[in-house]
Amino acid sequence: MYTASDLRKGLKIQIDNEPYVIIDFQFSKPGKGQSLYRCKLKNMITGAIIDPTYRSGDSFQKADLEERRMQYLYSQEDEFCFMDVENYEQTFLSADQVGDAKNFLTDNLDAEILFFEDRAIGITLPNFVDLTVIKADPWAKGDSVAGDTKPVTLETGYVLRVPPFIEEQTRITVDTRTGEYVTRVKE
Repeated sequence: MYTASDLRKGLKIQIDNEPYVIIDFQFSKPGKGQSLYRCKLKNMITGAIIDPTYRSGDSFQKADLEERRMQYLYSQEDEFCFMDVENYEQTFLSADQVGDAKNFLTDNLDAEILFFEDRAIGITLPNFVDLTVIKADPWAKGDSVAGDTKPVTLETGYVLRVPPFIEEQTRITVDTRTGEYVTRVKE
């Protein structure tokens, strides 16, 4: 159990049998009376945001969350299939739950799947993934303007801007947090 004094940004708590993460937090001590804790909470399942205020005596239950290492297998329609690497059990996440991570999913990619009471609710990818460029415009000699970039399409269908020397079939490293090019993969 947490008390109101334990509240901080990033803490995951359970309210009305739903997991919430604290995304903003303010403490205030009025002249007399109990301390107030103003929070902005995001529901980890629906994404809804609430703005409750708590007093110093309030208590909260820790969210029953578990992360499991799983491997991406395939997608069908709006569902993405992941397999637990320990017991080979398969779990499906919706397109909303996967979000922008779909731009970096390749076969057999290991990811951390977040579970709430044995129900998959989110995904965390490795910070960097290596992907192959499948479409890139050729680089014309003399195109050497500083800071020049060009768009390329990756094997997942994701389009990003890279330096002009990147060609088709080149493997590059992409930062999954920002979606930006990091470096060429050394063969």
